[in-house]
Amino acid sequence: MSKRTVSKRAMVAAGLAVFALLVGSESIAALRGARQAPAQVPATAALGPAPDRPAPTPEPVPSPGPRDPVPAPTDDPADQRPSATATGGTPGASARPAVDESLLQRRTGGRQVALTFDDGPHPKWTPLVLDELRAAGARATFCVVGAQVRRYPALVARMVREGHTLCNHTWSHELDLGSQSPDEIRANLLRTNKEIHKVVPGVPIELFRHPGGLWTPKVVTVVEELGMVPLDWDVDPQDWRKPTKEKLVSQVTAEVRLGSIILLHDGGGDRSATVAALPAVVHELRQRYGITLLGASLSP
Repeated sequence: MSKRTVSKRAMVAAGLAVFALLVGSESIAALRGARQAPAQVPATAALGPAPDRPAPTPEPVPSPGPRDPVPAPTDDPADQRPSATATGGTPGASARPAVDESLLQRRTGGRQVALTFDDGPHPKWTPLVLDELRAAGARATFCVVGAQVRRYPALVARMVREGHTLCNHTWSHELDLGSQSPDEIRANLLRTNKEIHKVVPGVPIELFRHPGGLWTPKVVTVVEELGMVPLDWDVDPQDWRKPTKEKLVSQVTAEVRLGSIILLHDGGGDRSATVAALPAVVHELRQRYGITLLGASLSP
């Protein structure tokens, strides 16, 4: 092989080597540029939601439900305090403090029965009760609360005017009267009697009924010292539970017996069932036993 041929081949080989180096450098640069390209894309374009996948919406936070309506305030304390048995019905013998029941007047002492109404006077229910009693020609005993007497004196005057008798039922329906001292008990009863006598001077107040029938020996002693009779009951249809008129009538007629004293309410809450049941109750009692009035002739 001639020197000229070798020289040409060497030159060709060198040229090919240079060409290969140039092509390789451009490929590497292209690859590097391709890897760095995403960093140059605007963030808003790169992170935008795909057309077929809408952006998630935030989960709604549940709003609090409506609050229970707050009852409108009433200026009648009888509607805000428990009725005589509102803490769970008429206390049974096991629920009452130990007291000699022979000291309590639970029966009339004769064949006839007696109607009593607690927790009044009430501006709505007492007039309706009085209307029904007048229409039926029946009389009853109203165990009145001193604070209510002060608020509605005209109703107390009407009770007496229409021939009903009055019973002291504490100043403000103190269920815990027995936990107080004898002096405090006495002051409570005398205050109530005084308020009654402001309205109807000279009217005898010979009866006292403990709210809820929660008698204690201490209360009985003070009542007797004041010359009053501790008045209890033996029939309680629990009209404070707001039964239907029919239920109330059936309970009274089922429980009543000779000489029963029946506990009803003209205050302390909704007494619509009591008012509605009165005509039938009075009719049944009168037909079976007759109705008497508690008062001056009542012996302890």
